[in-house]
Parts: sequence; structure tokens; C-alpha cells
Amino acid sequence: MAKESQNRLIANNKKAYHDYFIEDTYEAGISLAGTEVKSLRMGKCSIKESFVRIEKGEVYIYGMHISPYEKGNIFNKDPLRTRKLLLHQYEIRKIEGKIKEKGFTLVPLKVYFKGSLVKVEIGVARGKKLYDKRQTIAKKDQRREAERDFKVKNLY
Repeated sequence: MAKESQNRLIANNKKAYHDYFIEDTYEAGISLAGTEVKSLRMGKCSIKESFVRIEKGEVYIYGMHISPYEKGNIFNKDPLRTRKLLLHQYEIRKIEGKIKEKGFTLVPLKVYFKGSLVKVEIGVARGKKLYDKRQTIAKKDQRREAERDFKVKNLY
């Protein structure tokens, strides 16, 4: 029997889907300290204001807030420190080529456990204009309305 992959979501960045068109996604490992992992297991993480940069051939995530572990004492790290993302070199070069195009950026989309490992899904994204955001909201409202009508019709 194949081992079923158990992905347990820790944090999701809904704002990224609202503000950007996500062109491509990549799964990256993240370099963490022991107390940070324990804090993540308790679900204390936020990536709303975070962003990703490539510097000297390595990928870093900035502004990712992991609350200090309550029983961590002196082993706790700074909650907002920059953390290194673990990607293959060919993936980094591929992402770097896309980022150099005008209007593209790297955005963290979600943080989750894959087995016992902490993973970050990052997306190559292009910014939305205001009218694109309005269009997306209108589509969501139409879909929600259609689902509501469908539900009402099936009740009778």
C-alpha cells in the first residue's frame, strides 16, 4: 500500500490570491530552529505580510511571523527573522529567470506539514490592477449566487 501524503495546513495567504495572478507554484522546504517547529505544530504562524527574495543564488522569506514557543526559554529565535528556503539550484535559476521579467514577484501562498517536514508553497505572481480585483469579486459573487439557487431548487 502506498503511503498517503498527509498535508496539514498551518497558514494560508488568501490576500495573495486577491492581489496577484499566480502563474506558477513551487514547493520549498524551510530552515527552522527546533522551537519554531514546535510553535508551528501549535499553529502559530502568519504569512500575510511576508515576501520572498532571491539573493546570491539563495531564496529567503522575509516577514514570516512564527510566535515564540511558550516553553522555549533561551532557545526561542526572533519571530520575524529571515529564513532560508530550500530549493534545488535548477529551480532557483528557473524562478530567477521568471522574476526578471517585468511585473513578476515571488509570494508565499501557504505553509504546511508534509509528513514531519515543514513546507512553504511559493508562487511566481503578477500584480492585479483594481479592475481585475473587482472582476474577481464579481465572479465569486455570481458563483455563490448560483450555488445558493441550486441548493434552494434541490430542497423542493
